[in-house]
Amino acid sequence: MDRRDFLKTLAGAALAEGPAGAQSRPNIVLIMNDDMGFSDLGCYGSEIRTPNIDGLANSGVRFRQFYNTARCCPTRSSILTGLYPHQTGVGHMVDNPKPFPGYTGDLNRNCVTIAEALKPTGYQTFMSGKWHVTPVTSSKHNWPRQRGFDKYYGIIHGAADYFNPVTLTRDNDAVRPDKPDYYFTDAIADNAIAYIESASRKRRPFFLYTAFTSPHWPLHAPEAEIARYRGRYKDGWDALREERRNRMIRLGIIDERRPLTPRDSRVPAWKDAPNTDWQQRRMEVYAAQIDRMDQNIGRILAALRATGQEQNTLVMFLADNGGCAEELGPKAAGLHVPRQTRDGRPVRIGNVAGIMPGAEDTYQSYGIAWANTSNTPFRLYKHWVHEGGISAPLIARWPAGIKAQGRLTSEPAHLIDIMATCLDVAGAKYPATRKGQPVTPLEGKSLRPAFDGGKVQGREAIYWEHEGNRAIRHGDWKLVSRHPDRWELYNMVADRTEMSNLAEKEPVRAERMAAAYGKWAARANVEPWEKVRAAPRTPAPIPPE
Repeated sequence: MDRRDFLKTLAGAALAEGPAGAQSRPNIVLIMNDDMGFSDLGCYGSEIRTPNIDGLANSGVRFRQFYNTARCCPTRSSILTGLYPHQTGVGHMVDNPKPFPGYTGDLNRNCVTIAEALKPTGYQTFMSGKWHVTPVTSSKHNWPRQRGFDKYYGIIHGAADYFNPVTLTRDNDAVRPDKPDYYFTDAIADNAIAYIESASRKRRPFFLYTAFTSPHWPLHAPEAEIARYRGRYKDGWDALREERRNRMIRLGIIDERRPLTPRDSRVPAWKDAPNTDWQQRRMEVYAAQIDRMDQNIGRILAALRATGQEQNTLVMFLADNGGCAEELGPKAAGLHVPRQTRDGRPVRIGNVAGIMPGAEDTYQSYGIAWANTSNTPFRLYKHWVHEGGISAPLIARWPAGIKAQGRLTSEPAHLIDIMATCLDVAGAKYPATRKGQPVTPLEGKSLRPAFDGGKVQGREAIYWEHEGNRAIRHGDWKLVSRHPDRWELYNMVADRTEMSNLAEKEPVRAERMAAAYGKWAARANVEPWEKVRAAPRTPAPIPPE
């Protein structure tokens, strides 16, 4: 840091403390979880116990139309930077680099993280949880400590065994689970709480990014948690989808005029499904993972209260993509798939009926049918940009700054808006350069007006692309395509479940929106998916640190 930057940092710290030394700007706690569907929280219609997250909703604001990017690492690159994924270099996956600027699979030098933007203004910056915006290599140039965070605990990779996670890291060093009953969800909260307690001793605000891996596969949970849901899913997915839809209507999350989408054609009716004991168990473990995460979020909120930080802390909770329909086979492999447990037992890998998931020596996912349920009332899943893949809960609570309590808003928003919102409430400016490199202009808009019932200002449209699946949301209209199919057009007010394609009835509107999408794709580094898929894997050169 040169002298000019040092003086700016001192000035920012003074501004943060205020003239009398008392903190004036809010703390920001950003909590994101992994592979959870739109209807998986109690306050969004679920039967799963989430009283702590529900409490946030009851004392803050819930978004009905908040969107992510449909996949894990693209979402994380967007939420951290306020840009679309391809503008950061993470247009696809970090373990699949391609020779195009938007697909290097590594955060580029032309973006800044929220931590990098807030730290020079006096904020303390911490992260606990899943990183997943850089390849797992010997280089640490894009690890959290190198991207603006003062302290870090979590995994660099995209998934991990909950009892023995790979790439477990503290700051810049590899670590191992530190207790016999180690459970990663608990450890993420333990470290988040420690950061809160440490930060509260200083009269400077803090930014804490807590990225739970729950309920991403594998299906792992303590047996006592799973027991809380034993028998809850005996009526199956068809009944549960109807139950959730009805509850969502009562809560005001969806309009009663919106029909439930048909069951996925690959999924049998529950009455015809084989291995129903095993199928129930899959959902029981999934529910237990979310339940345990909620308990840990409760611990984080309790730490804010205990340290006197609750009133002036903006807490935001969201999910990184829709429910995940990925089925794990017995030959599943990768850095994240262990071959044995910590005590040396072989791990039984894959969705094998009869092998009940949950324990450390299993490695399974909950599959298409339950993902279909998680995304009630929408269709499709993680990977796709129809509503089931991109719709997420967003809950915001800030007792000193948000007047609403229990408010619902239908204002469309996207996780590119999180950076702009953090800067807005912090009174910080988006930087023009980073280490001498020009920074791509911010795409997102502040959600602060929507917190109190207003409109997000300056929004033209919202865009998506992932694996050739593409969409544009302009006002009440959405143009969307499942690769390699044609464009479909839906009115989101009348038909958010995307049941009535109006592309042929509204050809002019569809063509105009398609043209707008094409202009965005060109400026945002989006390449045709067939071209990307055919290109060789080409890791980008590691920039000098």
